[in-house]
Amino acid sequence: MTFQMIFALVVFIFCFALIVSDKYNKTIVAISGATFFMLFKFVPQLQAFHTYVDWNVIFLLIGMMIMVGIVKDSGIFEYIAIYLAKKSKGDPKIILVVLFLTSGIFAAFIGNVSSAIIMAPISILIAVELGISPLPFVISQAIAANIGGTATLIGDPANLMIGSAAEFSFLDYLQNISLFVLFLLVVCSGVVYLFFRKELVVPNERRARIMEFHEKELLRDKPLLIYSIVTFAIFLTLLILQKALDLSPATIALAAAVMLLFKAKRLNFDHFIANEIYWSTILFFIGLFIMVGALEETHFIEMFSDKIFALTGGNEQFLSVFIIWVTGVVAAFIDNVPYVTTMVPVIKEIGSAELLPGVWWAFVLGAVLSGNGSMIGSSANIISVSISKKSAHPISFWTFTKYSAIITVITFLFSTIYILVRY
Repeated sequence: MTFQMIFALVVFIFCFALIVSDKYNKTIVAISGATFFMLFKFVPQLQAFHTYVDWNVIFLLIGMMIMVGIVKDSGIFEYIAIYLAKKSKGDPKIILVVLFLTSGIFAAFIGNVSSAIIMAPISILIAVELGISPLPFVISQAIAANIGGTATLIGDPANLMIGSAAEFSFLDYLQNISLFVLFLLVVCSGVVYLFFRKELVVPNERRARIMEFHEKELLRDKPLLIYSIVTFAIFLTLLILQKALDLSPATIALAAAVMLLFKAKRLNFDHFIANEIYWSTILFFIGLFIMVGALEETHFIEMFSDKIFALTGGNEQFLSVFIIWVTGVVAAFIDNVPYVTTMVPVIKEIGSAELLPGVWWAFVLGAVLSGNGSMIGSSANIISVSISKKSAHPISFWTFTKYSAIITVITFLFSTIYILVRY
């Protein structure tokens, strides 16, 4: 290892530790690290922005944030959740399972963070009306969001990065892991039912309060709702046909976002852009991309990937299992975004998606499902817990993790079998 490589690695590890510690704003740390590496020529500025920042990921995120921000204003997500709760006849056990599956499906198509933001307040409202603790609902739906977010290209930021690096399309996800993730979602809905069934017993008068909800009143803008459904259908169709049309996911997302922006006439654009696009997250991604680019420039990524390849003997099955479990254990205790940003170039160095498809899909499953490894394993978990705390229902690290960790082990065991059998 050269001095430059060692120094770059030390700075990177220092910044990474600060990000994981959560004592400092992670965006400031990432941007500071990126600036340091450019300032001292570990990675030239032009190369940093041109080669290492994945603009497909950045603009796909921005497009999705705009779309979700406008669509949720119509009230459709709240309507669906309340409608399903009423169809469950106010039975909290059935509601738990139904909202678990709903959260997972939402996450697959609007992202796990958006699903958590939408579902957590609704779950708390329903639990309060039933006169029971909202913790089973909040915890289970965060778990579902992480599982469901694994299913598609747009379900989790980690998928965006992996998909962009491996050149996987939305259709590739549908063909390779979406049905398997749906299977995991169904299996885990049964597991969370077993976890919480004894806590979900309420008298009939409490159930009747759920039946009194007027879900139609939640539909605030019906013309926008209809237009949003049509636009989202076009968006998903274009994603499926992405390779045939030779369009990038970012371009498709931005086109759909523009269509919605023109329809949302009552929208205060400046206020919307400032509040619905998480600029801190966008800058965090950019900073991380440049920091990892510095490691690539010093050839550390190449050396590290050679070590992993040698350790596993280059065997695709062994390497796939190794990736699932190592990724899962590490990313369970840090946000999976910085971990995936670091590991994507390592996996690329080991082999292309055409050469070692099993390794790449193992990486997807390990990286996103690891979000359930602990309370701090994903942004969806942190947001759900924060919303619950603001509603005077705090959830401790251990309370969340003792359930989510079991789910993680179950999903990893099934994922290992699936990868070994499929690839």
